[in-house]
Amino acid sequence: MTLDYFHVDAFADRVFTGNPAGVIPLKRWLPLNVLQSLALENNHAETAFFVPRGSGFHLRWFTPIVEMDLCGHATLAAAHVLWNHLAHAGDPIQFDTLSGPISVSKESGRLMLDFPSRPPLATEAPPELIEALGAKPFQVWKSRDYLAVFRREEELRALAPDFTKLATLDCFGVIATAPGKSVDFVSRFFAPKAGINEDSVTGSAHCTLTPYWAKRLGKPRLRAEQLSARGGRLWCEVAGDRVKIAGHAVTYLRGQIEV
Repeated sequence: MTLDYFHVDAFADRVFTGNPAGVIPLKRWLPLNVLQSLALENNHAETAFFVPRGSGFHLRWFTPIVEMDLCGHATLAAAHVLWNHLAHAGDPIQFDTLSGPISVSKESGRLMLDFPSRPPLATEAPPELIEALGAKPFQVWKSRDYLAVFRREEELRALAPDFTKLATLDCFGVIATAPGKSVDFVSRFFAPKAGINEDSVTGSAHCTLTPYWAKRLGKPRLRAEQLSARGGRLWCEVAGDRVKIAGHAVTYLRGQIEV
């Protein structure tokens, strides 16, 4: 079997930045073990697979070791492939996913995700979280992930977590965030349970970051930066019980996979 394959750098306006994602269009679903093996072989933070469904697509995402319930950068990459390489004409693109219906539209020269909001609730900081981060945040919140809030961008840049200890926490991942110097807020994201010690740019984390910072700063539209080695810029907006997260995407590679 020959499968088309695309490697896209998402939340990036040039290659070698943002978050790399694999994109594999399918005519029909392959067995779960094949999908997971393809994602492991690609070894990106996420590989996106989609099949046509009605006027839209059924979309799934896999890290090298697990299927995900939501992924921003691979969704952005999938929409980029549909518009730029597969001659899809519809705008917005509608996807059915494990997190319900989501969409991607073209707005102001960027690709805009429409995702569910995941506002966090304040919680006590578990000692294990502080120990794993190697630093004490001044606030801790929780949704799917722990949200560790620091006072300064410099504290975020200095974090050197113990990933083995992070993997033992009672959450999927850990979002660390602080006010930004040149943007509204900055963040880092750690998900060793999913085989990703530190993600480059994490759309799903901004489903939690956006409502937190919108409420704290008193404005619905925000600019954000993820402080990974590759880096990425995002434009975020609260829209009721949804969040809009925008960025760019560029194709690095296209080819074929023989299975």
